[in-house]
Amino acid sequence: MISTDEAFRKFKSRLELNTREQENASKRHTEVREYIRTKFSIDRDFLTGSYARYTKTKPLKDIDIFFVMADTDAKKYRAQAPQVVLDAYYDALVEKYGQDAVRKQGRSINVDFGVVVDSDDNTDYRVLSVDVVPAVAAGDDYEIPNSDTGKWMKTNPEIHAEKAKLAHQAFDSEWKGLVRMVKYWNNNSKHGADKPVKPSFLIEVMALECLHGGWQGRFDYEVQAFFSSLADRIKDEWPDPAGLGSPISDGMDAARKERACQLLTAASREASHAIDLARKGQNGEALKAWRALFGPKFPLS
Repeated sequence: MISTDEAFRKFKSRLELNTREQENASKRHTEVREYIRTKFSIDRDFLTGSYARYTKTKPLKDIDIFFVMADTDAKKYRAQAPQVVLDAYYDALVEKYGQDAVRKQGRSINVDFGVVVDSDDNTDYRVLSVDVVPAVAAGDDYEIPNSDTGKWMKTNPEIHAEKAKLAHQAFDSEWKGLVRMVKYWNNNSKHGADKPVKPSFLIEVMALECLHGGWQGRFDYEVQAFFSSLADRIKDEWPDPAGLGSPISDGMDAARKERACQLLTAASREASHAIDLARKGQNGEALKAWRALFGPKFPLS
């Protein structure tokens, strides 16, 4: 039987992208990038979001692609309401992928590739979806459409990536693994249709402060403390780490925050229980408790 530490290291590895998943993700996002360039005037495009920051968890979905529009399209769309550019990108993507596969979101267009996720959260190494984000350059920053507010909002994903990199280095290169674990918990179907924490980027933003003090050498203790800190602070306002856009926590109303607080508190208690089982020498039961908390990617052997 494997130890708790060995199980967590195996769990961390399972949440990382393997070669086949990386190849499929590359194929899919390259296909979308090449297609969008045939429909719009694009200055440059690049990957952003948790996939680019290596904090994406399994199953792999919603790979963010930033499309910085060239002057012609930038001037055309920036002068109009955000919904106009989102509608244009939506219509273009429907042409290629069909109406059932394409969905409008507040700041992007989602393309779903129709991949089925099995009971063990496996996708046959395939990516589920990508998010297409139209953008215009604004000095060193960018502006993206926000249909929720009806305004264009400033952002800078490069600042987000730099902050994540520095946090990872300061935590003995274990920060991203811990973030992926809690995001995986957040995606668990046992929570129902609504994730406890939304957007999942909020977990990453909170981790910049909640994972502090340096890596103590034990995944079980760090995970329990992380859940506890998240529960304590989920009702706080969490600004954009780049200091540009609206607070990342804006998507959480009072009811959603209360539900998230309850679920995070329960997760912290479950983690404490698993730690206690291992302390009593009941390692097999401890592993089952961790699996019940996280889901099928947590190993029992």
